[in-house]
Amino acid sequence: MAEAAVLEKEHPVEAYGYAARDTSGHLSPFKFSRRATGEMDVAFNITHCGICHSDLHFIKNEWGNATYPAVPGHEIVGVVTEVGSKVTKYKVGDRVGVGYFIESCLSCENCAADLENYCPGIILTSGSKGADGTMTYGGYSNYLVCNEHFIVKIPDSMPSDGAAPLLCAGVTVYSPLRYYGLDKPGMHLGVVGLGGLGHMAIKFGKAMGLKVTVISTSPSKKSEAMDHLGADAFLVSRDPEQMQGATGTFDGIIDTVSAPHALLPLLGLVKTNGKVIVVGIPEKPFELHSFGLIMGRKMVGGSSIGGMKETQEMINFAAEHNITADIEVIPVDYVNTALERLQKADVKYRFVIDIANTLKP
Repeated sequence: MAEAAVLEKEHPVEAYGYAARDTSGHLSPFKFSRRATGEMDVAFNITHCGICHSDLHFIKNEWGNATYPAVPGHEIVGVVTEVGSKVTKYKVGDRVGVGYFIESCLSCENCAADLENYCPGIILTSGSKGADGTMTYGGYSNYLVCNEHFIVKIPDSMPSDGAAPLLCAGVTVYSPLRYYGLDKPGMHLGVVGLGGLGHMAIKFGKAMGLKVTVISTSPSKKSEAMDHLGADAFLVSRDPEQMQGATGTFDGIIDTVSAPHALLPLLGLVKTNGKVIVVGIPEKPFELHSFGLIMGRKMVGGSSIGGMKETQEMINFAAEHNITADIEVIPVDYVNTALERLQKADVKYRFVIDIANTLKP
């Protein structure tokens, strides 16, 4: 690799990837180590890793939880190289995926309900302290070891590069559609924002038989939303006449936007008993007036990724309906430029790093 790095000695298996060293978020080559494959573990060579907007927040410490050096990446697909003696679900040669987290307690109420994503003891794929006390390093790297419980099987029909973003962007929109009952054929779904999450919400919504309208501040995105992604309609949220005309016409809205914005206009768009579900994470808190809720018995809800059972269900549903992310595949040495472009929303709609062919020691 172009830059020398000191190999950490916490674990016996050498690994390498790209890490940020400080809040600049600049990524450079980094050598580290992974644990040996335990009896319940699956080890795999990473072939692809999606770039999520939360990676950008993480490496710049914008959420205040970064520990450096920080190896991001939680939309990970690879090929199994070794399995532990008690592993039953996977074998060498299988294609597998890992998402936002790699451990949970498996004993709390949430874990018992297949909601490991809401476990108080969740350990994230990047930047968490693992059960052994060492930091977790994510998928901008060549190799990963993970308990089989936190791995999903990638169906044979699904390409690895297009599957990777489903492990975060895909399940982040699939889960609330299912949980909040916004998955019934004929329902009218609004999708706020046309990015990595939004374009997946359109695809899943259409596969579920919904009428899907994209709600955006940018009229220029109309053709892309309707002609390319298959949305049924397009609503410009800055146009008062369009907003007024759409009042009370949506069964539910998935709000994917991470920039500060108002919720009250969205509540005005949903029907009585309608739901506005937030999956984006704006830097500033929302303002929410009670009138917008009580006049129509409306709901603002939230959702974060999905549990392991639901993530596998989502992947299988996507394979059945030929759903993958729209991606731009990049070499690993382009990653800093990709992150700069992501900051400007200059990607349709997800960067995916070709780890297998471009990350070399």
